[in-house]
Amino acid sequence: MVEQLFGSKTRVKLLQLFYTNPNRAFYVREITRKIDEQINSVRRELANLLSAGIIGSDTTNNRLYYEVNKKYEHYDAFLSIFGGSSPKKSKVIKDDARDGLKALGKVDVALYTGSFTRDESAGIDLLLVGDINAHALEKYVAELETKEGRDIRYTVMTLDDFRYRRQIKDRFVSNILEAKKQILVDKDNVLGEE
Repeated sequence: MVEQLFGSKTRVKLLQLFYTNPNRAFYVREITRKIDEQINSVRRELANLLSAGIIGSDTTNNRLYYEVNKKYEHYDAFLSIFGGSSPKKSKVIKDDARDGLKALGKVDVALYTGSFTRDESAGIDLLLVGDINAHALEKYVAELETKEGRDIRYTVMTLDDFRYRRQIKDRFVSNILEAKKQILVDKDNVLGEE
């Protein structure tokens, strides 16, 4: 039904991708893999969304990236429609990264930053907090590096260590928390703690 309202199955999948990942930028081939649509229809719908001001684009390292425009006048309304994590939406958008976290053990916090959000101030690309299985982590990172086509800089720490470093205003943790990020997991609202 949503496809009928918005006129295109590809457009709906794009909106779901962008609004479920509001701090992440994507390039065209990555988008076509994630939403499983033809590149020509993706390019056409990206042009439509760009001209409407729903998304923005930027070139980095000779690649054109697209991301949601948070200043779009109907951003909040679109976020409430497309930004939730209902089971229907997770089937449409292939997010192997989030699904693969379950195999790592007890993950209290997982977030993308750095090259995923094009904000290098954090110094890393992936932060994992919790009781993480080292062997499963190696496999997870190797698969993520293969999928993304680049090395992933990551940091793992226990929940106690994270809380302590946050409490003493550790520069590394502070930089991560202040950087642009995409939160994959935040059990018990750890990132929202005072």
